[in-house]
Amino acid sequence: MKLKRNILVYIVLIASFCSYAQTGKQKRADNLFNKFSFYNAIEVYKELLQKDYNDDYATRQLADCYAYLRNPDSAVVYYKKVVEQPNVPKEYFYKYAEALRGVKNYEESRVWMKKFKEAGGVLGDKKISTDADFITSVFNAKQHYFLSEVKFNSKRSDFGAYERDGNVYFVSSVDEGVSTKHVYGWNNQPFLDIYVAPKGSDSIVYHKSNVKGDVNSRYHDGPLTISKNGKTMYFSRNNYSEQELKKDKNGISNLKIYRATLVDGSWTNVEELNINNDSYSVGHPALNADGSKLYFASDMPGGFGGTDIYYVDINTDGSLGSPKNLGNTVNTALNEVFPFVNNENVLFFSSDGHQGLGLLDIYGTVTDKDDNITSIINLGVPVNSSKDDFSFFMNDDGITGYIASNRDGGVGDDDVYAYYRILDLKVEGTVTDSDTEAPITNADVSLLDANGNEIASVETDESGFYSINIDRDSDYYLKFTKEGYTDVTIPLTSKGIKENVSTITKDAGLTPIKKELPIKELNTIYFDFDKSNIRKDSSIELDRIVDMMLNNYPTMTIKIESHTDSRGPEAYNDKLSQERAKSTYDYLVAKGVDASRISGYEGFGERRLVNDCDGTKPCTEAQHQLNRRTQFIVIEIK
Repeated sequence: MKLKRNILVYIVLIASFCSYAQTGKQKRADNLFNKFSFYNAIEVYKELLQKDYNDDYATRQLADCYAYLRNPDSAVVYYKKVVEQPNVPKEYFYKYAEALRGVKNYEESRVWMKKFKEAGGVLGDKKISTDADFITSVFNAKQHYFLSEVKFNSKRSDFGAYERDGNVYFVSSVDEGVSTKHVYGWNNQPFLDIYVAPKGSDSIVYHKSNVKGDVNSRYHDGPLTISKNGKTMYFSRNNYSEQELKKDKNGISNLKIYRATLVDGSWTNVEELNINNDSYSVGHPALNADGSKLYFASDMPGGFGGTDIYYVDINTDGSLGSPKNLGNTVNTALNEVFPFVNNENVLFFSSDGHQGLGLLDIYGTVTDKDDNITSIINLGVPVNSSKDDFSFFMNDDGITGYIASNRDGGVGDDDVYAYYRILDLKVEGTVTDSDTEAPITNADVSLLDANGNEIASVETDESGFYSINIDRDSDYYLKFTKEGYTDVTIPLTSKGIKENVSTITKDAGLTPIKKELPIKELNTIYFDFDKSNIRKDSSIELDRIVDMMLNNYPTMTIKIESHTDSRGPEAYNDKLSQERAKSTYDYLVAKGVDASRISGYEGFGERRLVNDCDGTKPCTEAQHQLNRRTQFIVIEIK
């Protein structure tokens, strides 16, 4: 039987996977959202709405997506629904106000901005909030990213962190133990080399961690990008070849991009790309998701000014097409540098030409359905600061990565900072039959706020699984219902949950309601507060049950379930309810009922209240009395 059951569960799991459950869709939608692939995320969130799955959450995400796509008309429609949700975070008042301003409804916008301030809302950086355009204003209504330390910064310059296959590659001017390294006259520091360290390494950069092979020269090398198959590296280097540093007519050694191949763990076969030129710089390489395009920064003639972001197509034979400028949505009269493309083909870059917080700031791009870049978003604090912030990298998970900055408080001149995005918190679990432990399909799971108002509801899938998004630092209840089963309501809190935790597990077992049998009802008996002894009125009912079991139904088997009210500690109430169950059992057995005909006696404490007297509101003594009870369940009559 166990083998058959395991096979059945396996088949159910395959069916769930093939049907692409709603939980999987939400995970996909959130993944796209975190990676700035807003247009694609919209389609998935709409599917969730059509399935009535986590409606409130999906509506919030849709509103944000439309705002980030610079579509305030659609954003207003969804933000209007969002601000009507119970317990909605106050930043949505601000977002709605900005969207209303985007459709020139200034009067209503002022109303919601006032509500935002009355709710305790405080605008972030004044420069961003007052001067930035619509998208950046909405995006920066709340902090999206948080910084954490890395252990490989030196007292020199460190940047260009790039994670691949369990290793972190980065660029550093550290010179410990390097006797042949030249000094860069501009800042009197050693030239840059490319280093590599295991992810999570807590060791300081040292010269033995240079990448193996021929990539590092006597002058500047890095930053870099690596092809999808891990065999090809593109990296920046000073115009240096044949032991000679070449300079242009102004005495400047421009950057060029080179390509190296991984052979037996060593980067070798270094070759210069044909897009380089001795007269201008071509550097900061970045590959798109499938390796078909190479992005870079260059001050080549014909740009918008300073350095611009370009890309070239990489042909199947490795040859390159002609450079194409990304246009004035990205590029300005000043400098755009350090492009990076994530695995959803979204471009990030640094610029000192767009509205920002200081010098170089980091921006993300927004694309339409045809992948044309339509807008940019300043990533806000703490990714950006009043100093230079650059060399953005995002891991495939869309929520972790690295930046570099020369902001105050660092270890050296430029430092690498790891960033992370606080994950949306969700509660999930499995609902099962408490008698058979089989999963219950299509059970209703409702999320209630602290006052018992329903916020969201879902149904369990074929495996009895459910998942609901919740806010952090909040109190809730979960109510589980299914026809033919006794309802169960349990408390839930997200207070004190660590930022790196994304899931709270709450399983539930539902007790089947037994089919009506051809006997009179076995009435409930009640107990005094904090007592487990049988009252006189209860003994009358128990004597009736004894007579029924001995004379009317001599083959009837029952189960005893006892409960308490909500007053008192939970552990104490569990013990008290068990004592009530035991005293009921002892009474029946003492009166002549065979112990084998009582399949069990169990105390449930305060977990199965018959009303809402859960301690959150005043209740009368009569209301509490209803919960201090013992109930009798007929198991069978042979």
